[in-house]
Amino acid sequence: MNDNGAVIRKAIEWRGAPMALATVVSTWGSAPRPRGSHMLVHQDGRLEGSISGGCVETDVLQRAAEVIAGRPGHVERYGVADGDAWEVGLPCGGEIQVLVQPVGDEGFAPMLFDRIATESARGRALTLSTDLESGLTQEGEGEGRFINRYDPPRQLLIVGAVQIAQSLAALAQAIDVAPVIIDPRGRFLTAERFPGIELDDRWPDEAIATRHPGESTAVVTLSHDIKIDDPALLAALNAPTGYVAALGSRRSHAARLDRLAMQGMKPADLARIDGPAGLDIGATGAAEIALSICAGMIAGFNAKR
Repeated sequence: MNDNGAVIRKAIEWRGAPMALATVVSTWGSAPRPRGSHMLVHQDGRLEGSISGGCVETDVLQRAAEVIAGRPGHVERYGVADGDAWEVGLPCGGEIQVLVQPVGDEGFAPMLFDRIATESARGRALTLSTDLESGLTQEGEGEGRFINRYDPPRQLLIVGAVQIAQSLAALAQAIDVAPVIIDPRGRFLTAERFPGIELDDRWPDEAIATRHPGESTAVVTLSHDIKIDDPALLAALNAPTGYVAALGSRRSHAARLDRLAMQGMKPADLARIDGPAGLDIGATGAAEIALSICAGMIAGFNAKR
């Protein structure tokens, strides 16, 4: 998954200014940034994003300036094959191809940034395709074109404002997954217990449904209260949620599956629940359990790539 959200937001903020967009379109070996990564360059030299982690950005900035000045979009290749590799290449040993294109009608149209942002807010991905010969990007797929998929930002909906939720929310933030704590019990759901975390005091089925969970969303139930956890799981399973997990013992999970089956959930739906939640690392204590859940979530997200 490419983290291009900051680039999209900056492109909308800089709307109307001459800009160029650099994109990693191919990688070989130990390339530092994945295919599809963006770097946005403003006419005044400001930039957002990265296409190599710093190895070739200086040269790409020069190519971007040329594109802003009128040069057509084109592809540059960087690697370790020449004597200048340490100056404008990749010391890590990999190779990348970078498309540098204007932001405009002859390259990456500004309205495409709006489309990405709109679909992301709805929890949906958007696919764009680019003709590498002309540098023109369009919505949808196309044969022989470079395809880039823009997934919504990852979010973690934590149901149950319990102690494990405190550690889990902090871990999610550290890996750029936006946490939300959902719990209708006001005594537990307080800003003092969850500083800097978004809180939602609605019943979980309503809270989850209105957040449009998709492949980039995880739902984890922690409350141990079936009146809270079960509706949350039903809402998560009735959407294309990327990772669904429930805390509890194997015995309590078996009982949970029976209850959900009586609510109409099919075996294939129930098999989507990671229960007991998380990777089996022999975790003890709230922090370690949160770590195991966080690891299970990332494994679930990455399995869908």
